[in-house]
Amino acid sequence: MQLIITDARLARSRVVNLTGIRLAALILAAALTLMLTTLGLYHWVFLKGAQEGWPVVGTLVKLVTKEDFAQRDRFVRENLEVMARQLGELQAKLQQLESLGERVSGLAGLPLPAVKEISAAGGPLVASHALSIEELQTAMLGFEALATQRTTSLSALETRLFDLKMKRMMTPTQKPVTLSNVGSGFGWRVDPFTGHSALHTGLDFAAATGTPILAAAGGVVVEQKFHPEYGHMLEIDHGNELVTRYAHASKVLVKAGDLIKRGQKVAEIGTSGRSTGPHLHFEVWVQGIPQDPQKFLFPTQQAPVTSALTLAKNLPKSAPLPPPGSAR
Repeated sequence: MQLIITDARLARSRVVNLTGIRLAALILAAALTLMLTTLGLYHWVFLKGAQEGWPVVGTLVKLVTKEDFAQRDRFVRENLEVMARQLGELQAKLQQLESLGERVSGLAGLPLPAVKEISAAGGPLVASHALSIEELQTAMLGFEALATQRTTSLSALETRLFDLKMKRMMTPTQKPVTLSNVGSGFGWRVDPFTGHSALHTGLDFAAATGTPILAAAGGVVVEQKFHPEYGHMLEIDHGNELVTRYAHASKVLVKAGDLIKRGQKVAEIGTSGRSTGPHLHFEVWVQGIPQDPQKFLFPTQQAPVTSALTLAKNLPKSAPLPPPGSAR
């Protein structure tokens, strides 16, 4: 592109060649100059007019300011409405949580710790108004405190349920021989070797040699040895002075000090010791007193036997019961 500049006084002309780069730079410079001039003029007019109270400028400033405030007010109100709906949803969820806690505590048989109840509400809509920020914040703080209380109470309920679960896991309710019927029961019977009346301190499970013997509950092995009468035997301590004894095994798979899980295979059935055939002799001891194992393994069945304490007191002094850890 060529520009021809003519000077009439000097009667001469000058030719200026504009390349694409020069032309673009010239256009950009002109645009920037125009924009800066416009912005400067705008600020000078509005600021000067606002300061000195020019009628037209003052009116324009008020209109712009009013529109800006209106937009902000609409934005705040829209957000408050959204938060109010979320608050209602939160209240509904807290009520569901309350109902769930009551059902869980009922199933567990445990009372749910009392907390501040969520007030029931209802009735016809007579009038309504938009919630203020202060009202919304107050409601949110109240629900937050209620949720914290309910979380604490449910945590306490969880702890109680866990304790109950652990107690059940440590209580001998697992049948030690799954594929076997109960043989000789707990109580006085005719001794198969002497033919005289004798106290049978456990429960017999007849099965083939090698049949797995399972731990009736979790615990720690406190005794594992060969006994002249019990044969290959072991004892598991389940805590709270509760011990189970497994006798006449052909093979014992655990040793003293081992941690045992409920239902774990700990031995195999045999006929070692004072035995007439392959079977498991299973005993339950509580505070050093033999108990009827059927009360633990089959709690819904009524076993017509005398209490273990009475049986123990009636034993002949010449034949004391061997307590756990001292079987002989």
